[in-house]
Amino acid sequence: MSTSIDYFFQRRDRFPFPDFFTDVHETWEILLKAKSFLKEFLVEPGIKENHGICKGEAPALYNEYYIGEGTVIYNDVTIIGPAYIGKNCELMPGAIIRPYTILSDNCSVGHGSEVKHCVFFGGAKISSLAFAGDSILGASARIGSGVITANRRFDQGEVKLRDEGERKSLGDSFFGVVLGDSARIGANSVTQPGTHIGPYSWIYPLTNVRGFIDAEQHVYHPREIVKEPAARLELKP
Repeated sequence: MSTSIDYFFQRRDRFPFPDFFTDVHETWEILLKAKSFLKEFLVEPGIKENHGICKGEAPALYNEYYIGEGTVIYNDVTIIGPAYIGKNCELMPGAIIRPYTILSDNCSVGHGSEVKHCVFFGGAKISSLAFAGDSILGASARIGSGVITANRRFDQGEVKLRDEGERKSLGDSFFGVVLGDSARIGANSVTQPGTHIGPYSWIYPLTNVRGFIDAEQHVYHPREIVKEPAARLELKP
């Protein structure tokens, strides 16, 4: 089991701040660094800059934010800073960006999706009606429609990563998923708090995962489709 950023995120060149990873070695340290970084980069100087393109009604913008050139923001988008959104991103209608989120260049947040305290490397995307909380998405990683990254234990205790009997504390009671470079989570899947999914792995639709998933794996539940004869029934208008 490895929680090293070198294992999950080799494409750190697709992150807009080269010095961000100085003294950052473990995955969970990225989320901690995001908070301190955005406070220094946006909150203290009081930056409120939108260089993007608004389609339809202007977005609801709160607190401090930076939105890069070429980013397209559709109607009914809400951004609650501090938040950094890079160049050429796409925020679809009804998307919600919550505090301490960093979206690198060429990222996308789908219709009605919510992103809270996340770090997206370049090209990462989340589809429609999904939730990503306290999570890290590597370069070109994908989260499908309807996916939930559960980010808090039922007992509200500290999140721990389990793998082969070992339990490793992730240092917070809020922690979602770590999704390595070019990894994908299929539609309507659920990840349990603290899940780590290695680069290039695929989580197939309707799969519930937890713990540590190695790189370059295909993960799914075995399912049997049952078919049986049924009487024809005309539906009421």
